[in-house]
Amino acid sequence: MIYLLLFLEFFKIGLFSFGGGYATIPFLYHISENYHWYSLQELTHMTAIASITPGPIGINVATYAGLKTAGILGSLIASISEVIPSFFLVILVSKLLKKYSENFYVMSLIETLKPISCALLISVCIALLKSNLADFKALLLLLLLIFLSIKTKKDPAIYMLIAGIAGIFLYNG
Repeated sequence: MIYLLLFLEFFKIGLFSFGGGYATIPFLYHISENYHWYSLQELTHMTAIASITPGPIGINVATYAGLKTAGILGSLIASISEVIPSFFLVILVSKLLKKYSENFYVMSLIETLKPISCALLISVCIALLKSNLADFKALLLLLLLIFLSIKTKKDPAIYMLIAGIAGIFLYNG
């Protein structure tokens, strides 16, 4: 039964998470709340690790969540089930966009999906911030990195590296 649930939940993520890897986070949050396969803290860790590892964030998190929930087979099921809808949707959408790229309704639908994805992402970010920023050091690090990001406008990988090194010193020292 767990394999079927993994398949259905991650298939749903692959089908409805428009906007890239971060758009999967509201769905992953929903899974955390409903099935308790992983905690909010673990979701935060999974997202952070998936952000700095090669490959799409959604797939990396699906792989980890499936592994944690049901071992290697769970990992394969979660990863593959998340990819299946995207595979077929990309083929379908590319054919349709080529044919209907000038259609008002199609373009309106695409424009409508952008703010919806942003709103979902913001709502989950707020929930994750509430659950993870009770730690004063983490809050200071977040504020510092936001400030540096706005001021210096460097490659995001630099901030990830800074956060990783700071985390090593702040939490292992």
